Amino acid sequence: MSSVFQTIFYQPVLNLLVFIYNTVPGHDLGVSIVLLTVIIKLILLPLSKQSIKAQKALQELQPKINEIKKQYADKKEEMGRAMMALYKENKVNPFSSCLPVLIQLPFLLAVFRVFRDGFANGSLDLVYPFIARPEAINVVSLGFIDLSARNIPIAVLAGIAQYWQAKMMVTQRAAVHTEGSKDEDMMAMMNKQMIYLMPIITVFIGLSFPGGLALYWLVTTLLTGVQQLYIFRQGRAAENKERQSA
Repeated sequence: MSSVFQTIFYQPVLNLLVFIYNTVPGHDLGVSIVLLTVIIKLILLPLSKQSIKAQKALQELQPKINEIKKQYADKKEEMGRAMMALYKENKVNPFSSCLPVLIQLPFLLAVFRVFRDGFANGSLDLVYPFIARPEAINVVSLGFIDLSARNIPIAVLAGIAQYWQAKMMVTQRAAVHTEGSKDEDMMAMMNKQMIYLMPIITVFIGLSFPGGLALYWLVTTLLTGVQQLYIFRQGRAAENKERQSA
């Protein structure tokens, strides 16, 4: 582990978790992980909000993007100009949906390493001097859930939550039979496949790592889903208001 990554990401996440663990009544690791997830989600809230809006906007533009790709299939330069004009007209940055995710990756990696290595012998030596360092971390939550071992129910719940979140992101599109509808139907089919593929991958990953990481992923997905619901409802309310005032 590089010293830069350890100092900027790993150590702060580890110390935040230890601080929460010391503060929570009963020193329950499961409750501490939930609170840690909420805090990290709040810190990254602006990025997450931007990413959700950008993904939704790009999905809504997908039929027009497919039409441009078909129209300028043999004219790459003209296709690029047409795409940029489409993004500019709709005020959409095609990279804004990816950048927030890339920025969040170091935090996700830090959380992963904390749950993988953070409770091993000697790892608590990285706790800051102003935070009380426990002799050991009790990895059993609620008296019976061992978060240091894989947990099938939590992994399955994480997969279900991933399905709910992914399903919400897919734009519902009425069936059309235009010249470009074949490409649009293919894109819709790929989106549908991803709805089922991502939960399967989530369950597989959840079963491959400690239950604490699966719990973190479950809570993160649920919070993201709730955030999506709020953003989409705000968008629909704004659209209805514009129609009424028109």
